[in-house]
Amino acid sequence: MGDNRHDKPLKQTLISPAGCYLLEAFNPPAVTVDSPAIQVMTDLSRVPSATITSDASLNEANHSMIVRGVRLLLVVAEDHRIIGLVTTTDTLGEKSVLVAQKRQSRHNDLRVADVMVPVDRMEALGIDAVRKATVGNIVATLKADGRAHALVLGRDGHEKQVLLGIFSASQIARQLGVQIHTYEVARTFAEIEAVIAAV
Repeated sequence: MGDNRHDKPLKQTLISPAGCYLLEAFNPPAVTVDSPAIQVMTDLSRVPSATITSDASLNEANHSMIVRGVRLLLVVAEDHRIIGLVTTTDTLGEKSVLVAQKRQSRHNDLRVADVMVPVDRMEALGIDAVRKATVGNIVATLKADGRAHALVLGRDGHEKQVLLGIFSASQIARQLGVQIHTYEVARTFAEIEAVIAAV
């Protein structure tokens, strides 16, 4: 191959001065609490999953979340099977400090496996229920669980359970038009509820 190839460059096109728009997945629509829940779900068939391996360090996990602009990483095995999840609360909060103290090790020596929520303790919503739900239902679900995220499960063509999407309190808040200034889940919900009450 090498020097015998004669690849031609592609013809370039001009970006329209009338406007070039982001795809909806990256520029999600404004919603109300009565909007279909599916409008605030991150669709993992359109947006790549943010993943990490269980042997990664907590520093690597934090860096990965910052770079991707997320607060949750799915922990996956080599065969792409989900084995857990890890959030900024797990890596930066009290949990990691307690694990380090218990093991008498340094925080920097901890791995994702040490603080992640294992798959057998993870809960999720079914896609059928989500398709019938409103944004308000999802906010109520997250608040009741005291969580900033909810996973959405379905089945593929081979009836294998697959992760279809993720709800994020901060994403919902953005789409509701709420300015989020904190990583604190309780305050995020308080700000969402203030917007809901004003409607």
